[in-house]
Amino acid sequence: MKPTVQAVDAILPQTQCGLCTYAGCQPYAQAIVENNEAINLCPPGGQETLLKLATLTGQNVQTMLTDMADKEKGLTAAVIREDECIGCTKCIQACPVDAILGTGKQMHSVIASECTGCELCVEPCPVDCIDIIDLPQRAYQPDTARQRFQARNQRLAQLQAEKSQRFQKAKLNNKTANTPTKKASINATLSARQRYIQDAVQRVKQKRQHR
Repeated sequence: MKPTVQAVDAILPQTQCGLCTYAGCQPYAQAIVENNEAINLCPPGGQETLLKLATLTGQNVQTMLTDMADKEKGLTAAVIREDECIGCTKCIQACPVDAILGTGKQMHSVIASECTGCELCVEPCPVDCIDIIDLPQRAYQPDTARQRFQARNQRLAQLQAEKSQRFQKAKLNNKTANTPTKKASINATLSARQRYIQDAVQRVKQKRQHR
């Protein structure tokens, strides 16, 4: 029996790191179920996850174990050297589980209990003030990481939709503003203002002449 996407996703470590080449654990799980993607693409999951996926999918992984042992990734977490942080927010934008606190031009810090060690915050940092440290045991909770990942994606999708709506509204307003009637109205208003200014200047000149 073919496993469900939810069952495969439940096995994955929820680091949301993209090392499998997919944009998170759930998309990778979907690819395994729907596209027969290889089950040995998750370095953070390592051999343990590989064996669980093999049991679930019925695949033979004996030839994959050595490869996974070579690329297996240990538990890590990001730490920001706060005195060097310039508050650019690029790490915040990159974090797939919203585990970094901070705002523009203010010091940022990592929520240690939420960081999955995905390392996606490292590359965008323009001052290279983020270190990746090894951990003896997992700090984050996979189920919570999944929820935070999904919530972030929903928030970004909503923001994108609102941005698109604003763009369409602005485009419509510009189109309306360029209609002959609107142009005539704008020109009439400008002409009225120009006449008012000209009349005011003329009055001032007349007063000066009668002094």
